[in-house]
Amino acid sequence: MGTARSPFRFTDANSSGGSAPVPAIAVLVPCHNEAQTVAGVIAAFKQALPTASVYVYDNRSTDGTAAVAAAAGAIVRKEPRPGKGNVVRRMFGDVEADVYILVDGDGTYDASVAPEMVKLLATSMLDMVVANRQGVYANAHRAGHGFGNRVFNAFYGAVFGPEFRDIFSGYRAFSRRFVKSFPAVSHGFEIETEMSVHASQLRLPVAEIEAPYGERPEGSVSKLNTFRDAVRILRMMLILYKEVRPARFFGYIAAALFGIAVLLGIPLIETFLQTGLVPRFPTAILATGLAVLSAISLTCGLILDSVARGQLEQKRFAYLAQTDGR
Repeated sequence: MGTARSPFRFTDANSSGGSAPVPAIAVLVPCHNEAQTVAGVIAAFKQALPTASVYVYDNRSTDGTAAVAAAAGAIVRKEPRPGKGNVVRRMFGDVEADVYILVDGDGTYDASVAPEMVKLLATSMLDMVVANRQGVYANAHRAGHGFGNRVFNAFYGAVFGPEFRDIFSGYRAFSRRFVKSFPAVSHGFEIETEMSVHASQLRLPVAEIEAPYGERPEGSVSKLNTFRDAVRILRMMLILYKEVRPARFFGYIAAALFGIAVLLGIPLIETFLQTGLVPRFPTAILATGLAVLSAISLTCGLILDSVARGQLEQKRFAYLAQTDGR
């Protein structure tokens, strides 16, 4: 039986051999009002990955981001629908490559890490490499962001699995197979969470790599809204939890409803056994209704679990239908 081999071959810069084929690499930079930093990002990635094509997708910028990016040598396109998720969905659908690097246009990510990410992706036959942000809790974060990151990462690990330590990292490398089979239904900053859940659900081969995370330059403003985007991310996590683990999701709801019903019903049962009477009909009706809702919730979870398994199979088939030369 033959051994699976990566389609990408890399040449050691210190070796005396000739050049070897390299993958077609696309650097994808979603931008909204990043005129101050985008030129530096483009230059850094052109230096780190000389053979890569850099795509900047302008998302309704009003500060001339598109013109700055074009002058810096990027391929510039526009996505009129607001939100990072909409931009990433458009990028993944439009751009053709073997390897994709997704990075923010704010200049906080170190381009020099990209070659190592590409090499790890190819040589280890991975579908995604996530750059864990060093110093993410100290740099470029308003009050509450660091705490929120810790809470959401802990919640993700408990619900979906321990594959990732930094689910909000915007610096990732992908295989073509991942990009072209990823559904991308998110609209905003919750897109990174969706990517992570997709990989965890399909049990795709992934890895993490440490990468420096810098501060935004003076005058550059984060587009992340602490409370609004936290609510969106939490909502996305709950929706994905319901979609991915419906039996467990509705099982917890059923258990909670049944527990409340039991707490309300025990005193009524004790009174009935002692006197043969049920003095509090409203409480009895409420307890009975909660017990019925608990049974309905459990039934829904079991039915939707079968549906989710069918959807998972379809996602797996869509993933396998994509070819990237492996």
